[in-house]
Amino acid sequence: MARYVDGFVLPVPKKKLAAYLRLAKKAGKLWRELGALEYRECVGDDLNTKLGVPFPRGIQCKPAETVVFSWIVYKSRAHRDRVNKRIMSDPRVHELCNPKDTPFDPDRMLYGGFKVMVEA
Repeated sequence: MARYVDGFVLPVPKKKLAAYLRLAKKAGKLWRELGALEYRECVGDDLNTKLGVPFPRGIQCKPAETVVFSWIVYKSRAHRDRVNKRIMSDPRVHELCNPKDTPFDPDRMLYGGFKVMVEA
């Protein structure tokens, strides 16, 4: 069965990476508890590539920022929609997403849902 993935790319101020990590760990635990199959958060390490458009340039990182690349795996789009409905109605999510205390700029986050084409 082909899986479904929500993907995210976001710039995070380097000085707020520890706060972002705390947020990501809580979010990952919550998404998994409410049905996601996998939850991954990755911080940029080798971003000065000559191939294609480097993530920092694509997302217009400021000098004091780095890139976080994340994804959440579901059984299907319908499964993703059910899990996200539970997520959005869970009060713990609203505690995590306090706009006054978010360690990144959500307006600059790239996001989309993707059908998995290849699983190797």
